[in-house]
Amino acid sequence: MSADERRPSDLDLAEVANALPDRLEIDPDAVQQDLARLVLTVVELVRRIVEHQAVRRMDDGDLTEDQIENMGRALLELEKKLGEIRDVFGLAEDELNIDLGPLGKLL
Repeated sequence: MSADERRPSDLDLAEVANALPDRLEIDPDAVQQDLARLVLTVVELVRRIVEHQAVRRMDDGDLTEDQIENMGRALLELEKKLGEIRDVFGLAEDELNIDLGPLGKLL
């Protein structure tokens, strides 16, 4: 596939790859915390997407009152659990916002 035939997403990934350092410094003592940070970041991203979709569905009138109540309780519980896990690993909420280089911050 030529450079002209690449999809926009391929170009974005190439930009991110080029922005990354040639060598990564890996601290064996921090692997557990770094992995927790990555996993929590992905879960937080999914939580925000689900929350956004729930608000959109509420605004569109697609949810019953019971569904709205259940969704709200589930999202609050998930947010609480994420906070507990962040505390276990000593991570602040703002540490979950991974910098993707030219694409900007993830969250």
